[in-house]
Amino acid sequence: MKKSKNILTDKEMELVSLLMQDCKSTNDIQAKLKRLFAGTIEQMLEAEMDEHLGYEKHSNAGDNSGNSRNGYNRKTIISE
Repeated sequence: MKKSKNILTDKEMELVSLLMQDCKSTNDIQAKLKRLFAGTIEQMLEAEMDEHLGYEKHSNAGDNSGNSRNGYNRKTIISE
């Protein structure tokens, strides 16, 4: 018998419960999931930059190396 792909683990069910606490409509859920997705992507990009440069953000390791982070610009990306 084939298992369904929609069965959630205990940790996933715990996350669902936490997400649902403040939600009153499906729009609330969707907005919260969008914020979580954006935060996840942001952390992934930061980790990728840390790996690429060889040091963590705000570390003095890259100072005057010619390969240092030189600022941060806020960007707005519209997606669905």
